[in-house]
Amino acid sequence: MRFFLPLLLLLCSSATLAKSIVDITGQTVTIPDHPRRVILGESRMLYTLALIVPGNPAAQIAGWPADMAKYDAQSWRQFTTAFPAIKAVPQLGSGALRDLNPEQVLRLKPDLIILPRLAKSGAEEAHFRQLMQQVNIPVIYVDLRVDLLRNTVPSLKIFGEVFNQPQRAQAFIDFYQQHMNAVRDRLATYQGKKTRVMLHLHLGRRETCCTTAVNGNLGQLLAFAGGDNIAAGGIKGVFGEINPEQVLAQSPQVYFATGMADSDNDKTLQLGPQVSPAQAAASLQRLLAAQPVLSQLEAVKHHRAYGLWHNFYLSPWHVVAVEAFARALYPQLFAGLDPQHTLEQLYQRFLPLNLSGTFWSQLPQ
Repeated sequence: MRFFLPLLLLLCSSATLAKSIVDITGQTVTIPDHPRRVILGESRMLYTLALIVPGNPAAQIAGWPADMAKYDAQSWRQFTTAFPAIKAVPQLGSGALRDLNPEQVLRLKPDLIILPRLAKSGAEEAHFRQLMQQVNIPVIYVDLRVDLLRNTVPSLKIFGEVFNQPQRAQAFIDFYQQHMNAVRDRLATYQGKKTRVMLHLHLGRRETCCTTAVNGNLGQLLAFAGGDNIAAGGIKGVFGEINPEQVLAQSPQVYFATGMADSDNDKTLQLGPQVSPAQAAASLQRLLAAQPVLSQLEAVKHHRAYGLWHNFYLSPWHVVAVEAFARALYPQLFAGLDPQHTLEQLYQRFLPLNLSGTFWSQLPQ
């Protein structure tokens, strides 16, 4: 911290603070009318930024952590191939919000910082925010990963306001709400028993069985799509663990695992950009066969086992995951629903990339 006080004295914003914005926490924050040097608390906010900012979506980004390059190398290659200038954006730490170094951030002379709401916040984040406030750098929060049903639309509006693209933000909001409402309204006509489902995060990446999400994140979306999550009764927070005995006792009718491609690890579930359907299906089949508990589930034996791209959990692209959940849980009720077509529309209408890859898969017959 020896250089921090001099930076405090020297730092000043070149932008004129011109408007107020209410962030996802309810705080009213004064921000530049046209911010030109924005720090993002995670680079995977690029998924959302690309929906709203035309051309190079990172043109106004002054720095971010390296989480996209680390956890989604396929998407990172797509974006940096389309917009090579993205490679020049300084990377702040290896990927976690706690890695943001105040001195390093200040040297980039940001005029705005956008942080993600996390399931758990630490002392490092609070300290970082306090230091930025001391030097009058505005800090705002969005939520694209925790309370998705409540905060996705407000977060999209915040991005639209910050980057002066309210019409583009509203166009995607309209698309998003149309598809979410269609699932909700169809479920409202259903009178049967809910489908018991297991959600397993990071199949193949962890030794223990099984990390899941319930009260937020993908767990919240699964409930929205009509799923009766077998972990709902025992987990009070967003994330938790369910043990093998509980999994067998609950006997889920449908099983969902999440994964993302990792070229250095063939023991993980392969999904996402640049992954073929055959590669995705083979990896799901291979990993489930190697799991003594999971391979015994009725959902697996009846081929109602699915893989889902893990990174749906932190962007509004999750509207596609909701449709994939609904179609798998209630195939007759949602016989006319086509998540692939929705994904194609999302890319064609809102993203500066060509669609490539496989984002969900079903256990082969």
